Amino acid sequence: MARTPSYDREQALDAAMTLFWRKGYHATSLKDLETTLRMKPGSIYAAFQSKEALFRATLDRYAARMADDMQATVSGADSALTGLQKQLLSLADLTPRDKPSTACMLVKSLLEVSQEGELRDIVRTHLDRVQQSLTEAVRAAQDAGELPQSLEPERVARRLQTYIFGLKIQAQRESDPERMNQLCQDLAGELARLGAADRQAVTVGEG
Repeated sequence: MARTPSYDREQALDAAMTLFWRKGYHATSLKDLETTLRMKPGSIYAAFQSKEALFRATLDRYAARMADDMQATVSGADSALTGLQKQLLSLADLTPRDKPSTACMLVKSLLEVSQEGELRDIVRTHLDRVQQSLTEAVRAAQDAGELPQSLEPERVARRLQTYIFGLKIQAQRESDPERMNQLCQDLAGELARLGAADRQAVTVGEG
C-alpha cells in the first residue's frame, strides 16, 4: 500500500511561504524550515526535492494569491477604473494582519536573488503576469470609455505596477495611517484625472 504523507502539504507551503517572505531565501536555513514545517530534513527533501524547489513553490503560491486578490478587487468594483483605484486605496492599511510583511514578497525576492539567474527569471515572470493583468484592466477601462484610447495600456500598467509595489514598500516605513491614506488617495486620483482630462477635451472640441 502507498504510504500516506504525515504532513499537510497546503499547510506546509503556507508556513514556508511565510518564512521565506519574512526572512528571505538566503537567510532561511534548513533548520528554520525544519522548525517551521515541523518536518525532518529527509521528509522536507522527499516532499519538495530541495530548498530552491520549495522556494519556487511558495513564489507560485504567493503570486497566485496576489493575482486572485487583484482580480477580485477589480472585477468586484462598479467599473474597471474604479477597481484599479480600489486596488491602490487598499494598500493604505499599515497593518500586516496575518501577513509577515506589508512589502511584496516578489519584490523582496527580486532584490535578494538578483544574481541568481533562474530564480530571478521566475520572479520576473510572476511580475510580468501582474503587469499583464493590470494592462487588461486598463484596456477594459478604455473600452468602457473611462480612459482615453490615446493612452498606451502597457505604459499605464507599468506605472500602476510601480505605484502598487512602491506603496507596499512605503508601508514598511510609514507609521502615520493618515499620511499613507493620503498617498494612496493621491495616486488613485491620478487615474481619475486621466479620464477627466479626456472627457474635458471632448467637451471643448464639441463646443
